Amino acid sequence: MEKNIAYIALFAALIAALGLVPKLTLAFGVPITAQSLGIMLCGTILGAKRGGLAVLLFLLLVAIGLPLLSGGSGGLGVFVSASAGFLLAWPLAAFITGLIVEKWRSGSLAIVAAIASVVGCVLVMYIFGIIGMAIVLDKTLLQAAGFVTAFIPGDIIKAVIAGLLTSAIAKARPASVLSRPAHNNTV
Repeated sequence: MEKNIAYIALFAALIAALGLVPKLTLAFGVPITAQSLGIMLCGTILGAKRGGLAVLLFLLLVAIGLPLLSGGSGGLGVFVSASAGFLLAWPLAAFITGLIVEKWRSGSLAIVAAIASVVGCVLVMYIFGIIGMAIVLDKTLLQAAGFVTAFIPGDIIKAVIAGLLTSAIAKARPASVLSRPAHNNTV
């Protein structure tokens, strides 16, 4: 149990640390950050439950006002901003990414983790993000979807990086990749 808590806290800290990478804010207020890579890694390495819990812990810390989001923002106001839909999707995105890696046991872990990251942390986040942007910015879903097209190449690159990192960690320290049930204890 203590080990699981340590992993959850460690990955919440990883998401925060990735917020230190300078962000690029697009004209309509949504930043491109490295933190989504942290969400992907929560799922691919920790698995569904622990990955989702790590992201929930991170968001709780943001909600109480810690300036952990890229650019040093935090507090309840971020949950009503143009990026609120993305933030609210993060726990589900990590959970789905982890679930895919846990269940898809055949093939290269790098490829499975990259595809899981695209499905969980790109597709799911975009669905929530587009809806959130449409509501906050008073735009149609199609207009909001047009805004996020700038994110797609960077998010695909982050998914590939998540796949490669997960595979490298699995090769170096197989027991550290908790998303593979043969290597973990139950939560």
